[in-house]
Amino acid sequence: MFIIYCFSTIFYSCNVRKKIIEEISKLKIKLLSILLSILIIGCSGSDETKEKVLLTLDWYPNANHAGIYVAMEENMFEENNIDLSVEPPADPATVLNLIASGESDFGLFYQPDLLLARDQGVPVIAVAGIVPKPLNSIMTLKSSKLTRPKDLEGKKIGFPGIPWNESMLKTMMECDSADSSTLEITDVGWSLGQTLLTGKVDAVIGAYWTHESIVMSNKGYETNIIYPDEWCVPPYYELILVTSEKNLENNPRIVENLIISLSSGYSKAISDPQNSVDILIKYNEESIDEEVDRAGVELLVPLWGENDGVFGAINRDKWLDFSNWMKDKNLISYNLDIDKSFKDFSPILR
Repeated sequence: MFIIYCFSTIFYSCNVRKKIIEEISKLKIKLLSILLSILIIGCSGSDETKEKVLLTLDWYPNANHAGIYVAMEENMFEENNIDLSVEPPADPATVLNLIASGESDFGLFYQPDLLLARDQGVPVIAVAGIVPKPLNSIMTLKSSKLTRPKDLEGKKIGFPGIPWNESMLKTMMECDSADSSTLEITDVGWSLGQTLLTGKVDAVIGAYWTHESIVMSNKGYETNIIYPDEWCVPPYYELILVTSEKNLENNPRIVENLIISLSSGYSKAISDPQNSVDILIKYNEESIDEEVDRAGVELLVPLWGENDGVFGAINRDKWLDFSNWMKDKNLISYNLDIDKSFKDFSPILR
């Protein structure tokens, strides 16, 4: 009996041990499966959480956009879970409508045009200031000796067909006690510099002093620049980051992350402007006029640093001053709610 008992005990112990080993093996398999799942998620999760975002430029790539490409090069968008694509517009006039319709998530455009669009019911909103000062200007040839608005009395002025530019010109004339009714204003499209050089006009308005004046100089023609904000036109934001009201409401975190990334990119461009042009060229080799953009970025850097010490800030007083000027000139409706046309994100950038 004792022997039988011993054998049965040993047999039972072996079975128990076998079951324990089997359970441990099963547990090991489960743990390995969990660990593998964690590893797979860890390797692929960062890509899955990135939001695909399309940013449409206001024009073909140039020095104004250098900070965007710096942020791309430095993976600043990726660090904020954004997979950014940047495209120039097929037609600059459609940028705001592309944003409003959701065909593009963000775009770069101009304060005056945004206000005009909102007055027509287009639901777009400014969320960051890129260039907080007018780049638009009146340009004349140095040889003409036309250096101030009053000098333009009785002259032919070319403009790009943008109606509010006429209001700006008239304000500048009035500020210098000049008679704007003596002007002959003609639409020359975007052939501003060429029209000026051929002598068809005496001056052009709508020329960027950070671009067209450099192009002219490189051709051997020095120019005079008459700045609107020196002649009673309130300073405005030449370049702004725009999104739709719907995108801002539905995706506030994406909006914030994009602004943070852009602010970082432009801040780095400010610290090393020529390197920012190197990066701009790397991404847009065929479309960049290197000589123009290397000179242009040096003119832009001081402006990028003007944003109340915070790149991307929108100063409410400045925004309202220009908006009220547009109302006074009957360019937009008096009942347009200006405070709804922008949102300042500077608190998250300080």
